[in-house]
Amino acid sequence: MSAEELVLTKARKAKEASKRLATLSTELKNRALVAMAQSLEKSTAKILAENSVDVEAASRSGLSRAFIDRLTLNPIRVGGMANELREIAALPDPVGEIIDGWTTRHGLEIRRVRVPLGVVAVIYESRPNVTSDAAGLCLKSGNAVILRGGSEAIKTNILIANLLSEAAQSQGVPEGAIQIIETTNRKAVMSMLKLREFIDAVIPRGGGDLIRTVVENATVPVIETGTGICHTYVDEDADHEMAERIVFNAKTQRPSTCNSLNTLLIHHSVAARLLPTLSSRLIKAGVEIRGCAETRKIVPTAKQATDNDWRTEYLDLIIAVKVVSDLREAIDHINTYGTHHSDAIVTRNYERAQQFTREVDSATVYVNASTRFTDGNQFGMGSEIGISTQKLHARGPMSVRELTSSKFVVMGNGQIRE
Repeated sequence: MSAEELVLTKARKAKEASKRLATLSTELKNRALVAMAQSLEKSTAKILAENSVDVEAASRSGLSRAFIDRLTLNPIRVGGMANELREIAALPDPVGEIIDGWTTRHGLEIRRVRVPLGVVAVIYESRPNVTSDAAGLCLKSGNAVILRGGSEAIKTNILIANLLSEAAQSQGVPEGAIQIIETTNRKAVMSMLKLREFIDAVIPRGGGDLIRTVVENATVPVIETGTGICHTYVDEDADHEMAERIVFNAKTQRPSTCNSLNTLLIHHSVAARLLPTLSSRLIKAGVEIRGCAETRKIVPTAKQATDNDWRTEYLDLIIAVKVVSDLREAIDHINTYGTHHSDAIVTRNYERAQQFTREVDSATVYVNASTRFTDGNQFGMGSEIGISTQKLHARGPMSVRELTSSKFVVMGNGQIRE
């Protein structure tokens, strides 16, 4: 069977499954999610064995340290995947939720009700946890899901997807609700992007190249998740201890994630006092600093930053630093070079904090907090299928509600339009 035939067969099966999924009870979906979590835990040894094969192959290929970190599983991470499925089970069921309602002058009672999207295709790269997160979120929101992970994690992803599918079916979820594309043939992705008849939405999750490929080639509607060129601006009225703590956490806590800090902007009046201690701490943690001319006067060991550094999502222990003249310059820099993901200001000045939140055009803006919190789980939404940086339908962390659409239910008693 060709890659195109494989995808078409799975898409048809998913479409049929989606019709039943839309009407499943909350109780059944929650039982299935708990069974899926238990299956992961029982199969931890198997999952780690398959993952070790993927990691070894990726290491031989010379892939970056950050990439290997995203690919690697361990007992704690597998346990975390299972716990996230249980947390999804504990979330309110969005399907059937009445968003709003009113009565018209004709006496028609109108309700806007949440409904599943239908069939969601998720195309992602190295993180195997996306396999379980996407499957769990789609199931809870009544959607069938077709998963296509990166070739580097193919063995891990296939095993996880099959375990989840079997566990869900054991509780009454229809066959075809959770499927994975087993081939790494690129034609499979190109085929998925054109199947408007069967696939209702495609969500790319990964680097800029993957997202551009999907957006430029899809005829299926795309919910775009963006790269994370995240900024923190340290204002002239910042608490220095707080600023150092926030910047260090945002850069080093897990640098391979899309919500980690890429660019530090710092007001010129505090740069000379704050940068020496902050840079020393970052360097001790293995962070490479690339700075503007003013930064390098204060931190001589910093490399010269180029225009490309302001446009790069590092996903690694590298930070670009720029000294700016004021808040206006910081906001303009973020809106010019950022990816509308997550950006923060550290300040004790209320007016400047409010200006920052109004004028920075990002999905998530922070005042006095680390950008590392941009995460569905950290926001109390359950796990996420991605961070949307677009402005249509959903923006920011996407959990179960963001995987629904709506329909109008209109109740009358014989009204006709004159």
